[in-house]
This record gives sequence, structure tokens and C-alpha cells, in this order.
Amino acid sequence: MLSSTKGIVIHHFKYSEKSVIAKIYTEKYGLISYIVNGVRNKKSKNKAAYLQPLSIVEITANHKDNKGLQRINTIELEIPFNSIPFDISKSTIAFFLAEILYKAIKEEEANPPLFEFLHKTLQVLDLSANGYSNFHLIFLINLSKYLGFYPQNRNLPENIDHYFDLQEGLFTNLLPYHKSFLDPQLSTLFHQTLGTNFDAMETLTINNKQRKMLLSAILNYYSLHLSNFDNLKTLEILEEILY
Repeated sequence: MLSSTKGIVIHHFKYSEKSVIAKIYTEKYGLISYIVNGVRNKKSKNKAAYLQPLSIVEITANHKDNKGLQRINTIELEIPFNSIPFDISKSTIAFFLAEILYKAIKEEEANPPLFEFLHKTLQVLDLSANGYSNFHLIFLINLSKYLGFYPQNRNLPENIDHYFDLQEGLFTNLLPYHKSFLDPQLSTLFHQTLGTNFDAMETLTINNKQRKMLLSAILNYYSLHLSNFDNLKTLEILEEILY
């Protein structure tokens, strides 16, 4: 049945001389793989620019119940970005987060809260004039809420060392028996980031060295809770551009 839905482009790859297969996280159907014909044809309405990572699009397609490859009829930008495609730092963040989502989202059912989170936060990144160097850290911590392993937050007494247990997803004042934990200094940074929302991300004071360490810790946390979460191709580029 022909129907329309909003979607967020996660990934695409060449399918034929003029077509691609695009993985799009849709509002109505969850993660769907679409064939997009004629995408590299200049006369086509399905422009390649619409398939850039994390583009917010509106599509119409013959959505079938079997969840196999679907064929897109039309694709348009639902919300054209003003800065992400033209700002090297923002576009690098977008490519990095798109790879994270590609590896993390497996579900083929609709998840309205997750879609709403992605839809809103990508606009925050696009509209941020400055102070977005910690956006990806806050994004990843909040994304874990929709993936099922959001850290257990708690108030930490200032006079006691705490460790963040990466396996259990919680803060503890007892040294974990395993090696998957953050030391007190990094645990404090993790806790500060956990308590910071996007509106206040400029207030999170982290230098480049700390930012790199914190990102590594968050990615380790993801790898412990998601299968096949490794070999991120865009991580090196992100670190080169931002750090």
C-alpha cells in the first residue's frame, strides 16, 4: 500500500549504475531498507543530496508487510539543514553518529520515542551556532536510554571516590571486581555529562583530552551492551577534526 512517512537517513550504498539501497529509520515503520531508483540521474526527483547521513526526509513508498526491500516512489527533505552539510565539524559529527545508529539500531518496528529523539536533537545540532563540541557525547548517553542500557543516575557525595561500572551501568563507591569501570576522575566527567541536557551543553567544561577519553569510555560502554559494535570507521576522522 502506498503511504508516506518521515524518516532519518542512516546509510546508503550503491545498488546499480543509477540506484542505491538506503537504510532509513522511519517514524511509522522503524528501520527499513529502500531501493531508490535513478538517484544519480540529474533529471530524477530523488536527489543524492537527500540521502546524506542523518538527513530528515519525507518519503512515499509501497510499504509491504514482509519488511523486505521496499521501493521508494518519492523522497524529499522534510527539514532542510541550514548548517550541517556546510560545516565540517557538524558534518563530521553527523557521519559519526550515523555510523553509530547503523550499528546500534536493529529493530524493524516503529519506536516513536526514539524517532522523536532523533528528529529533535538533529535540529538542535543544525541550529547551534557554537558550543556544540560536546553534542555527540550528550547524544550518545541519551541514545542509550532508547537502546535499553541508560546509566543509573544518582547523586554522588563529593567526599567519596566513585567508579562508574560499565558492565552494570551504575555508579558505585566500591572498586568493581572486573576491569570494565571508569576511574573516579573520569567517572565524575561521565556523571556531569549524564546530567547535562542539550540546552546546557555549552556549560559542560571539558578540554580536548578529556573529551577524547570520555568518548572512548562511552564507546566502551556501548560495546559491552551491544553486539558487533566495533571497528568504527568514522571515529578516526571525528577525532582528527574535533580534537
